[in-house]
Amino acid sequence: MPPIVSPDEWTSAWGEMLVKEKVSTRARDALAAERRRMPWMAVEKDYAFEGPQGKVSLLDLFEGRRQLIVYRAFFEPGVHGWPDHACRGCSLGADQVSNLAHLNARDTTLAYASRAPLADIERLKARMGWEMPWYSFEGSFDIDFGVDQWHGHNVFFRDGNQIFRTYFTNNRGDEALGTTWSYLDITPLGRQEVWEDSPEGYPQTQTYKWWNWNDNYEAGAAPDAKWVEVSDVGEAAFRNQNKGSHE
Repeated sequence: MPPIVSPDEWTSAWGEMLVKEKVSTRARDALAAERRRMPWMAVEKDYAFEGPQGKVSLLDLFEGRRQLIVYRAFFEPGVHGWPDHACRGCSLGADQVSNLAHLNARDTTLAYASRAPLADIERLKARMGWEMPWYSFEGSFDIDFGVDQWHGHNVFFRDGNQIFRTYFTNNRGDEALGTTWSYLDITPLGRQEVWEDSPEGYPQTQTYKWWNWNDNYEAGAAPDAKWVEVSDVGEAAFRNQNKGSHE
């Protein structure tokens, strides 16, 4: 066991750890800012998927939004667990996915893709309680985007009908993804809040003000006036109490 100390000693040790944690937080913020400035790669090839509405393209996976994150999940013959389960690691990752309404509100879509037939995917989703869009695919999508041998997330941006690949992460970059913030931090537009270091002209809104209940988002709606008032008061109290040390 580590040392057992008094409340004052514990608070002092926590304060020392907090300083290091904030250094890590700022480093992650700076890394995300660099990520938003990465070059993009034009996607020139056509890719076909099958979803509940039939055959669709990579462009269709955006669902009209500008940003798309595609996770290649290993669920297919030959993968451990088939046909009852997908890969254990991919399944644990799917269990982590938070309510997608918040991600969608930031003009971002998350989709899963596997080589399993769509009927098996729908059966698996129902069994496991997963609700993310999940498509079946054939062809070379996984090979072309580095996820034929191992799992990974690819990030795409849509400018009209032109698609660009903007980011890719796998291995240790994958296991902690699942929250709204972890997903947004790997997108080219980021969290889209005013405190972020983003290129000029990128969309940004006031921090906290766009947050909403998952069943209450309305496209293009102004921030709720009451929530703006409440969040302003809370933020002011937080800053006064901590004098910026917890930012």
